[in-house]
Amino acid sequence: MNRNDLISIGILAKRTGLAVSAIRYYEERGLVVSVRTGGNQRRFLRSDIRRLSFILIAQKLGLGLADIENELATLPDGRSPTLLEWQRVSRSLRKEIDSRIQLLTRTRNTLDGCIGCGCLSLDRCALMNKEDRAGAGGTGPRYVLDQA
Repeated sequence: MNRNDLISIGILAKRTGLAVSAIRYYEERGLVVSVRTGGNQRRFLRSDIRRLSFILIAQKLGLGLADIENELATLPDGRSPTLLEWQRVSRSLRKEIDSRIQLLTRTRNTLDGCIGCGCLSLDRCALMNKEDRAGAGGTGPRYVLDQA
């Protein structure tokens, strides 16, 4: 490992926008690994900028930390992942991301109207969900979730 490949936790925080405490938390979870200097300071691989950016994006998409951990566990430690390795992670998450996009789109398209909850409180509910037919399908917003 080349010394030029290592950066301080402060630089990593500045590049990712994460607080130093958040980086330490991700380190405790094993998502990034630091190398200690003779003075016991943390140094991270420059490629950890990408790992932490991936974590931020995945969390904004609503993926759980356990899922993120599973994906990052497939990447090599001690070196930058190759393009093929990142593509493998991307393909692995694509189905989940596509499913979330579909749910968000359905929700956006129906949220200002009836969301199929069985509330019968809107004028349209008497037509779309007469006698709470949606309730027979289960709890919650059936017209949105049943399509998931």
